[in-house]
Amino acid sequence: MAGFSELIKNFGKTRDYIRDFFIYGCKVRSDFDRKSLRTYSDEKRRVESWMGDYMRYDESVRGRSVSISVDSGHIPENPLYNAFYSKSFTDNDMVLHFLLMDILSDGKCMALKDIVDELNNEYSMLLDEQTVRNKLKEYTQEGLIISEKRGKTLYYSLSSDRADEYISSFEGLDDALKFFSETQHFGVIGNSILKTVGLNNDLFFIKHNYIIHTLEDILIPEILNAIDEKRHITLRTFSAKSRSVTDDMGREAQVVPMQILISVQTGRRYLAAYIPAVRRFTAFRLDYIKTIKKSTACEDYDELKDKYENNIPHCFGVSFGTRRDTGTVTPMKITFYADEENEPHILERLLREKRCCTLEKRGENLYTLTADVFDPNEMMQWVKTFIGRIVKIEGGTNDIIQRFNDDIIRMEKMYGGDRDEHIQ
Repeated sequence: MAGFSELIKNFGKTRDYIRDFFIYGCKVRSDFDRKSLRTYSDEKRRVESWMGDYMRYDESVRGRSVSISVDSGHIPENPLYNAFYSKSFTDNDMVLHFLLMDILSDGKCMALKDIVDELNNEYSMLLDEQTVRNKLKEYTQEGLIISEKRGKTLYYSLSSDRADEYISSFEGLDDALKFFSETQHFGVIGNSILKTVGLNNDLFFIKHNYIIHTLEDILIPEILNAIDEKRHITLRTFSAKSRSVTDDMGREAQVVPMQILISVQTGRRYLAAYIPAVRRFTAFRLDYIKTIKKSTACEDYDELKDKYENNIPHCFGVSFGTRRDTGTVTPMKITFYADEENEPHILERLLREKRCCTLEKRGENLYTLTADVFDPNEMMQWVKTFIGRIVKIEGGTNDIIQRFNDDIIRMEKMYGGDRDEHIQ
């Protein structure tokens, strides 16, 4: 029987476990039905070994729930980075790594055939050329090795770039690394550089640091590469309404990626993309995406990008509504009351958070916000935070206006209005 190991081969599987059981914190052991309970116990032990003192245990009638509890404003390092440092390697991978570093350590350039011969003659490693070529290609992509073509032959040499030399050469670079190691995106890259040179973040603590989105960073490079190369990508997603761990395969869709959008309220990240099958733009939550794979080139990418740039100014959030390539927008006009002398913070907030809207003064202490949006529901969620200052709502749809009026009536019944003013 294989023994327990803290290292993992499949990060996607571990990402699912961490998200469903230890971040959302609403599942217990009996909810796990993917494999055996032994599998759940192994994953739980792995997360506990990475998270250390950040684990929280709550008892309920359903059983014990385990979650990660972190006050991001009091920790110098995102503990979820540890999940990225847990990948396992085969014995041959490790041996080949150190032998290649040793062979190329003197700075010379060598062809693939010469490297394979030296592995065979000097180290008694009988490896075929394809295995060594794949490893050299991987290290070239990661920047560890530099490849140079001479005629028809590729020559490989060890990169002379060293993180510690760069940091010592540029004043303040170490502080910049400490800052960016805890910020989105790719904070794990800054953190790994700090670990490489033996530094720790001892300067910056971020109060509202959305550390859970670190688990999505593994998807972003593939998205950005596809955008840069103007390619389709194939997504596997699971339902936002049912985070079932039994949904291993998820749903597949081929899309054209446009941009990564970030919520300023929750830190949640979305992939804005075009779906050719239904001819419309939409946004996918990154934490609901299981896998991403680059696909064929998109010949009309520039045309789609122009349509996207024309459409995105009409999105108050990330929703493109239900229309297709082009469609009608819904005009909205909301009038607010704000005391200019005693409540300047209200005006500041309207200006700061209006996004795609236009703010105009329409009278004494009266300000009107106008916008043409694809999905007025998103806008109304924000408008409701100004309850008590909303004078008039014009435009939108009948359903939205009726829902707003119903909400006001329900609040009046719940809190009693003037009848219960004596209640504190």
